Amino acid sequence: MQQFTNQDIADIKSRIDQIQNMLGGRGEEAVPGADERPVTLVDQITFGIQMRRMRRSHFGTAQLSGPSWDMMLDLMLARIHGRQLSASDLATGAGVPLSSGLRMIAALEQQGLLVRMIDEKDRRRSLVHLTDAGTEQMESYFEKVGRAWDDRRRRAA
Repeated sequence: MQQFTNQDIADIKSRIDQIQNMLGGRGEEAVPGADERPVTLVDQITFGIQMRRMRRSHFGTAQLSGPSWDMMLDLMLARIHGRQLSASDLATGAGVPLSSGLRMIAALEQQGLLVRMIDEKDRRRSLVHLTDAGTEQMESYFEKVGRAWDDRRRRAA
């Protein structure tokens, strides 16, 4: 499997930020293919709150906000693209010191969402990837988000 470079991680993070801005960012944007009514700031804020609450209820006791959520998003993209991330890649991508990143990774590992393995090519590194259960939870969460967005747009039409 191919490894992510720091530039790859920065590019992924930038793309995630763009997607988050489209779903719940600033200003007013029209949703392509939907009613031409622009998405207002109130709509975006309300949907952002709804997504946060949905994430909390969907993942249960897992602490998935801020840097931990960024790590889960990075790991999901890595899985989709067939790449591997190290613990230090995740900490860098989440913008936290390695020591904090390792604590977050350990907590997510305890939740059964991800697993760490020693990199066979460089035994000083540990590689991190989503478990099958973690992948399924991420996929079902984003399906719920998509349905909630579609429902919101239909009600607004």
